Amino acid sequence: MRVLGFGDNVIDRFLDRRIDYPGGNCVNFAVFAHELGLEASYMGVFGSDGLGEFLRSELAAIGLDLSHCVTRAGETGVATVEVVDGERVFRGGNHGGVTVREPIVLTPNDLRYVSEFDLVHSSVYSTSEAQLPALAALDVLVSYDLSSEDHFRSADYLDSLAPCLDLALLSCSHLSEKETVSLLHEVVSKGAGIAIGTRGESGSVLFDGTDVYRAEAIRLDDSRPIADTMGCGDALLAGVVRALLHAGWRKHVNPPSGAIAAALRAGSEYAAEQCFVDGAFGHGRPFVGAFSSLSESAAG
Repeated sequence: MRVLGFGDNVIDRFLDRRIDYPGGNCVNFAVFAHELGLEASYMGVFGSDGLGEFLRSELAAIGLDLSHCVTRAGETGVATVEVVDGERVFRGGNHGGVTVREPIVLTPNDLRYVSEFDLVHSSVYSTSEAQLPALAALDVLVSYDLSSEDHFRSADYLDSLAPCLDLALLSCSHLSEKETVSLLHEVVSKGAGIAIGTRGESGSVLFDGTDVYRAEAIRLDDSRPIADTMGCGDALLAGVVRALLHAGWRKHVNPPSGAIAAALRAGSEYAAEQCFVDGAFGHGRPFVGAFSSLSESAAG
């Protein structure tokens, strides 16, 4: 099974720890898929600064194929984060840097490369919307993280993107279960194959166009210290994707209905383990410098 993370990368800068961690929805998904035993690659733009070099070297050390990544002159994206009662809280950033300002525009050669995978994953933070129709035209599943912001859930945005998606992931911890289910129905009615809503401690919900599936949040081991919740949604997605692919899910081949509940449970279990990991997947390094000037620190 081969999967590709296509799009964003970022440095998650933890203010309270003074540590920089590699991250980004598409990077996290690829790393988690690799940890779960899938053959995983990442395709995106690295900044030409020291943070970009750090990101690239760490992902290569993990074992991701980065052969179709590019480096562009410019700064790496930085998101500043604090941990409050175990929850990661974003405090700002530099809007993704060159990675989202000058994203990859897929060439015929790139599309031939992508066609070798079973699934490609992207996100709203990747500036990849214009590439989705070309990806959807391939014999490859397309998953996409729609995050939590309202402007990524507008009728116009969903009308343009949902038909390209085999799976949509949405952060819904601020919504009731009824509101979550209604949103998932809307996303599927606009063309997505499967929609998953993550609700933090309230578990997760999946709608496949016919049935609604629910998985309770996994109770955490009180004897183990919780690190943070960074990357939990990406981990859940990777767990679900792995299980569904192993159950036979392919482009134009729906997963067996009996496998969906088990896949959602598997994703929830993997996401729970993520709470004990520093940052999205570790690999942090101490940050030295003043946090007050984000643009200057990103350039260094």
